[in-house]
Amino acid sequence: MHVEIWSDVICPWCYLGKARFEAALAGFEHRDEVEVTFRSFELDPSRDAVEPLQEMLAARYGAQASAMEDRLSGLVAEAGLEYRLDRQVGNTFDAHRLMHLARERGRENEMVNALFTANFAEARPLFTGDTLLDVAAEAGLERADAARVLAEPAAYADAVRAEEREAAQLGATGVPFFVLDRRFGIAGGQPTEVFAQALERAWGEPAA
Repeated sequence: MHVEIWSDVICPWCYLGKARFEAALAGFEHRDEVEVTFRSFELDPSRDAVEPLQEMLAARYGAQASAMEDRLSGLVAEAGLEYRLDRQVGNTFDAHRLMHLARERGRENEMVNALFTANFAEARPLFTGDTLLDVAAEAGLERADAARVLAEPAAYADAVRAEEREAAQLGATGVPFFVLDRRFGIAGGQPTEVFAQALERAWGEPAA
């Protein structure tokens, strides 16, 4: 079975959804026969500026922002994850390009974990070359390889855009978006039980 996960590295529901999906996968009888691929999706591809998360949320959601973050913080804590509120938001295109490098090098899951940890658990900004190079090295990539990608704006750019177009073709309007064997789609960071049921269904129902 092939599970594809469209996500953005600064999306908290992607962070939570990944943890919940992995909990479901851990309890799935055929987990060793499941391949997982992370796909690129930018929440705000037109963003240029880097700003504090709290300022962005207040501008976008007003008085509701604090309650929304409190609820999300509680859900993330229930999943056993760390969650800093003093994060920043910015453009994630370079991070996605490095994820494609990591996939080529067989370090994709490590890169996704390193990016999520840097952003959510450590509040390290993912929008500077130095931080991204550090995170890439922590994920097991050669720092020089990552530096070459960042120095060449076209490197993996088409691959990122292609996956974003594919998400739209599949009907994804936000992330996380999980696709199981290109037959079943799950939108959002659903409860672990929902992912568990989806895995069982995708495994049990033969392809048409």
